[in-house]
Amino acid sequence: MLNLENKESNSSKEISKTDSNKFYKSLNKMKKSRFVQIWVKLWNDYQRDHPNGAKFFMFLIFSIGVTIIQLLLMPILKAIFATTSLININFQIWALGQNLDGSTYFIFDFKQGTIASGGGGGLAFFLAVQITLLIAQVINFFAQRNVTFKSDGNPWKAAFWYAFAYIAITFVASLARGLYTVPIYNLLMNTWGWGAAGETVADVFTMLMYSTVSFIVFFPIFKLIFAQSQEKKALLEAKTK
Repeated sequence: MLNLENKESNSSKEISKTDSNKFYKSLNKMKKSRFVQIWVKLWNDYQRDHPNGAKFFMFLIFSIGVTIIQLLLMPILKAIFATTSLININFQIWALGQNLDGSTYFIFDFKQGTIASGGGGGLAFFLAVQITLLIAQVINFFAQRNVTFKSDGNPWKAAFWYAFAYIAITFVASLARGLYTVPIYNLLMNTWGWGAAGETVADVFTMLMYSTVSFIVFFPIFKLIFAQSQEKKALLEAKTK
């Protein structure tokens, strides 16, 4: 019985190895195809002649990808946290002046209770937003550093300045959020009568606003913190020739 199980296990491993070899052979064959080689040459020529344009294009692609991750992840985390008592914990900190209606303006304004009931989602919504942004930015850091800018500089130094920029952008985006959050949620949920669908659309709008701020600010910052040594630059230039 034991021998039979071992034979089945070995057979499964052999099948898996065979499938893996077929996949890599197909991948290598595709890489060597004339169609792929033409596009690789065009891309290499573009990188050589327009290095900043090529970096911005890759930055744009990864930024869009990260935004999609945020749009998919945030509703999931929001739904999970909404089932906890965190939604009834008030999270309104750092008062800064007043709103047009005379109420206190908070940089982080997440009033307890559901948005549908007139609240701001409480600590639950705050955590859903910030955890989503944190996960997305960690992915973005490695993608932009290793692929877009191909940096070989000190990763810890880059991570420090990236974290600093991320925190600063979070504060700026949160400060601006107070200007449009209530109007947009009220417009979609109440004025237009979209209810829960309106809340979802408003959530997407909130994420897109943050992504827009990040997109505008991060590219020049990345050019500063994701440095390349002269050796790395020479190696990359040689590859594009």
